[in-house]
Amino acid sequence: MAFSVLGISGSLRAASFNTGLLRAAQELAPAGTTVEIADITAVPLYNEEIEKTGVPAADAVILATPEYNFSYSAAMKNAIDWVSRPPVPQAFNEKPVAIMGASAGRLGTARAQYHLRQVMVFLNAHVINKPEVMVGGANGAFTDGKLTDETARDMIRQQLEALQAFAQRLS
Repeated sequence: MAFSVLGISGSLRAASFNTGLLRAAQELAPAGTTVEIADITAVPLYNEEIEKTGVPAADAVILATPEYNFSYSAAMKNAIDWVSRPPVPQAFNEKPVAIMGASAGRLGTARAQYHLRQVMVFLNAHVINKPEVMVGGANGAFTDGKLTDETARDMIRQQLEALQAFAQRLS
């Protein structure tokens, strides 16, 4: 069975650790699973007066968030607003979602991830609880933009497997 996942990185930096997590997810995806990374760098600030186009179709979503000021980024908030506001159908409704994040700090985006979980509750998304992927000390976890920390890679692999199994149970 083909399983498609849309990955959204809340960081706009070219060398983003969180986009790096999504690239690792592409490499580590179970057989039959594809992870497409959405490019949100050119998405304008949310404005209800701007005509919207469709949202990419996917069986599940991964949100990879940095942590800015104890929360998730404005870029992530803006992307969520674009795909969850009228006139397009609310794209997160009953969608399986995984959340991950990487930061230089020791907590590895824990606060940002908890804020995202609150937003996903409002949007009626189904966020998997375990395993959590919070990569602290990200400066040492990546080499030339590639996630090399084997523990983090294993957690991503486990999270993708859990996301796929969860999505199958929901369908």
